[in-house]
Amino acid sequence: MAVVLLLAAGMTPATAQDSTSKPDAPQVPEAGGPQGEIGPYSVPKKQPQEQPPPEPSRPPKNPPEIGTFSITKDVALVNVPVMVTTPYGFVPNLKIGNFRVFEDGAPQKISNFSTSEAPITAVLLVEFADIPRQFLYDTLTGAYVFAQTLRPQDWIAVMYYDMRPHILTDFTQDKGEVLAAIRQLQVPGFAERNLFDALSETIDRLEGIDGHKYIILIGSGLDTFSRITYDKMLKRVKGTKDITIFAVSTGFALRNYIEGRAANSFGANMANMDYIQADNELDNFAKLTGGRHYSPRFQAEFSEIFHDVGAAVRNQYVLSYHPTNPQLDGTYRKLKVEVVDPQTGGPLKVVDQKGKPIKYVVVAREGYTAKHQVE
Repeated sequence: MAVVLLLAAGMTPATAQDSTSKPDAPQVPEAGGPQGEIGPYSVPKKQPQEQPPPEPSRPPKNPPEIGTFSITKDVALVNVPVMVTTPYGFVPNLKIGNFRVFEDGAPQKISNFSTSEAPITAVLLVEFADIPRQFLYDTLTGAYVFAQTLRPQDWIAVMYYDMRPHILTDFTQDKGEVLAAIRQLQVPGFAERNLFDALSETIDRLEGIDGHKYIILIGSGLDTFSRITYDKMLKRVKGTKDITIFAVSTGFALRNYIEGRAANSFGANMANMDYIQADNELDNFAKLTGGRHYSPRFQAEFSEIFHDVGAAVRNQYVLSYHPTNPQLDGTYRKLKVEVVDPQTGGPLKVVDQKGKPIKYVVVAREGYTAKHQVE
């Protein structure tokens, strides 16, 4: 008997947000739709004496986890957070029998299985440089919309980068502080955008914090002259533990204009190729860490994107297994996660009430480096 998921009749994606809304006051719709075991799973409708400065707030040593991806020191146990989503949102109610995990092509026995909905620990990393205003407007719009999706127990830090990364606010649970940090982005300075250096430094900071962490990266993806090359950055991302990157590209209004001129201008064609390469790089960073890359074409898409990100990071399945290759030898192991019908072993079929198939996506990181956990 096929395992199916029945979605409520008449459920449609939300209408787009008004593209004329200002970046400093985006309208964020409330979530709607049927309730699963862990919440809704449809797409949201569319001068006294000076005192020494206080110590910066930081997440607790062991913050609530959404699920980790790590190897324990004494026993090789791999934990893999997995998202299963449709155009209508997170797919709930899957069981351990619905999942298959392969490491370097070899099937693995899942020893532990759970679903989780928990606060998040994340860095909002945004590109803010002396660049065309279309990019800056997208960046600010995306940052404000993301801030509006935060919940009281979330730990968020805000950074921006131009020639180098800058911390606007350290980890805080105060949404007001996050919004105030974003409001500091008024006048850009340098035109350089050293993405790889900024991303590497952000990863360094997060690796000192326990639990699963996220980087919400908003920018064009272009890199001017980072000390770290793309190949080294790719290797750095592959070696991360417990960090997932969600990347959102910016500037598509200008990019569409450049693309329209590409047929008649060699310079425009070259610029368009640069943006395509930048998108591919962001996509690789996201996929390697189990996240997603978004390429919004219109301002109205940001609200839907960040509701999707919020649903993804708060609702995950966590699969754990002891690898058949227990050697912690520093090699990179490729992972593949499949969602199946436990009755037949074939792909799981997801349909609506009319029996029409619904496409779903399984998102999990592509691999990990098998090494001892560093204290």
